[in-house]
Amino acid sequence: MSTSPQSLTELDRVIHEPARLTLVALLSSVESADFLFLLKESGLTKGNLSVHLTRLEEAGYLKTEKTFRGKIPHTEYRLTAKGKTAFDQYRKNLSSIFVQKKE
Repeated sequence: MSTSPQSLTELDRVIHEPARLTLVALLSSVESADFLFLLKESGLTKGNLSVHLTRLEEAGYLKTEKTFRGKIPHTEYRLTAKGKTAFDQYRKNLSSIFVQKKE
C-alpha cells in the first residue's frame, strides 16, 4: 500500500475534518438541504453544525440562502461549484493514498 506523506498533505484540510466531511458528503448527494435536515443527519449539535457550516461558507464551498416560511426562518445550504470540485478532488486524493503499489 502506498501512503506517502505527500499524498496526505494534499488532502483539503477544510473538508478533512470529520464533521465537515460529513456535511459535504451529505450536501453532495442533494441539490440543497435545510438546517434541520443537516442537524438530524449529521448528529451534530446546533452550535457545532453552525460553526462548521460557517467554515465551509468562508472557504467558498457552500452557499447559504436565508428566507422565511411565513414567520419562521428557513435556511437552505448547497455546495457551490468550488465546493463540488474540492470534494471531488478530496475523494481522488484520498483514493490515491490507498492505491496498491505494484512491485
